[in-house]
Amino acid sequence: MISDIPGALRVELASPSIAVQRLQLRWRGHLERTRLLLGDAWERGYGDLEWRGFVPDRVMPWYVAAWDGHLTHLYGVRTSASAFCFWHVDPQGISLWADVRSGGVGVQLGQRVLSVCEVVCRAGRAGESAFAAIHAFCTNMCSSPRLPPQPVYGSNDWYWVYGRNSAATVLADAQHTVELAPADANRPFAVIDDGWQPDRGTDKAGVGTWDRGNEKFPDLPGLAGEIRRAGARPGIWIRPLLAPADAADTWRLPRERTVLDPTVPEVRAKIGEDIGRLRRWGFELIKHDYSTFDLVGRWGFQMGADLTRDGWTFATGPTRTTAEVIDELYRTIRAAAGDTLIIGCNTVSHLSAGRFEICRIGDDTSGREWPRTRKMGVNTLAFRGAQHGAFYTADADCVGVTNAIPWEYNRQWLDLLARSGTMLFVSLAPDALGAAQRRDLRAALATAARPQPLGEPLDWQQTAWPTRWRLMGEVQTYDWLGTDGAAPGL
Repeated sequence: MISDIPGALRVELASPSIAVQRLQLRWRGHLERTRLLLGDAWERGYGDLEWRGFVPDRVMPWYVAAWDGHLTHLYGVRTSASAFCFWHVDPQGISLWADVRSGGVGVQLGQRVLSVCEVVCRAGRAGESAFAAIHAFCTNMCSSPRLPPQPVYGSNDWYWVYGRNSAATVLADAQHTVELAPADANRPFAVIDDGWQPDRGTDKAGVGTWDRGNEKFPDLPGLAGEIRRAGARPGIWIRPLLAPADAADTWRLPRERTVLDPTVPEVRAKIGEDIGRLRRWGFELIKHDYSTFDLVGRWGFQMGADLTRDGWTFATGPTRTTAEVIDELYRTIRAAAGDTLIIGCNTVSHLSAGRFEICRIGDDTSGREWPRTRKMGVNTLAFRGAQHGAFYTADADCVGVTNAIPWEYNRQWLDLLARSGTMLFVSLAPDALGAAQRRDLRAALATAARPQPLGEPLDWQQTAWPTRWRLMGEVQTYDWLGTDGAAPGL
């Protein structure tokens, strides 16, 4: 069923007796003048986003921008859809596909009418850049973003300890961050990433347990207080769908028994309690991770049009779409977190908008390999940065300040993030903090602590790693490759 509503086309599905997998809506027209097309990503970008010509079976999740050399026309669905929606575009028309499956089988609605999605479009306007058009369209797709009250910046310990952290390293990290941050009312965050939970033993008996720290983190509430007294705001990481060893069989996802099934009420209660406990311990930011991979068994770049393997559904049956299940999980996390800031990592971006303040928009950068930071970080910021402030605060991931990555490259990534207006987190290996690093970090953190205009890539229709950017009213050029160019590998 299709109906007009103010500013959109509402798509609903009624199918009392037939299981439905996908819907296709097709608009026929003459699109031969279109030169380049750009879509979004299911959850994070993986260094694979780019403007391209017609590829009729190219999966473009959520929205698509069509540039004809002068104007940028946009087609999409509003956030909080009840289906995984993607677009196909060819010279003869545009197709919207809505995946309404429950896991890998058709949804069985019974007498329920499913509100599938709301389709919106925006005609290009003379004189606006493609980036400005996409940013404006993102504000149309999300009417009620949940945004932090001030810029988010600080540190995350992952890219220098990679899980080998402790209360002592965390406190040192917080102290370094505070030393380098401006003395503003907007204090930096110091986030404890993976490594604090009791799952590091040889038997892994503590996997999925979040009610205490391991032997290196004997007092997490106390540590949160120490971080705060050092002058930073404490944050922490969690993987909420990991099943503990003692989880009942009925709690486990049929597709993967090491994962909790969020359609089970007791599982949602556990997740709510785990998130609420972190809040009660005094953490002001919670980063929840892995939920899309845990649910569908694929990373975003592997999902394509299939999303997941065929033939499985959730423990409570195929009566709700995967998108509905994920939305309920996100609402559970949001309610338990209260006013605590939430970073969704490996979360579905179009379902995160309006639920979480911050979204990790790209795959991991690195404290070990510069090519990974260049691929995942620069590409992500360029091609998804337009979502910042419209869907959520965009997090293109960290600057891993270590001796493994030449500072001539890392300082450019640091500068771009700080001046882009998006979120800046750094990982600070103490032995890599020389005079040049400290100077550049102080300048970058001072910039990131205050609101800045949204940075815009200027050559993004010619390259996957834009080098020319408009930042804070000036044009800046970066060198991501050096004299030797890219090397085989990542």
